[in-house]
Amino acid sequence: MAEKETPDTRAALKARALRFLMRREHSRAELARKLAPHAPCAEALESLLQDLIEKKQLCDERYAEARAHSLSRKYGAARIRQDLKAHGVADAVVARVSSEGELEKAKAILARKYRAAATTREEKARRMRFLQSRGFSYDTIRSALRVEEVE
Repeated sequence: MAEKETPDTRAALKARALRFLMRREHSRAELARKLAPHAPCAEALESLLQDLIEKKQLCDERYAEARAHSLSRKYGAARIRQDLKAHGVADAVVARVSSEGELEKAKAILARKYRAAATTREEKARRMRFLQSRGFSYDTIRSALRVEEVE
């Protein structure tokens, strides 16, 4: 059986946190989860996270914006909000993620996936399910498919 690692010192824990943050933005909850096994105690971890927030090295708003931007090419607002909540972002921050440009995103995704307009009811239903699985609202889906028919 492998021996349990000794907990990191405060400096080592901070260095580990900064290495995580250099790679990409993290939410507070996500970083806490990653650092918890290495922290000597919960108070030390909480203190470190608070220091990082005060120094603006850790920011849930910045994480939410970056994550929403990276997911927006592929998913709708509902799916993005669900992902942010799953990563421990506060509801107030999640609410700021707008559904602006939803129709344009849905049309772009349809254009990338399908070259021609839907000709049958079955094909239209397949495309509706596809967009729905990507987190787009019913109204957006109907509008995108209506625009697809016209073009």
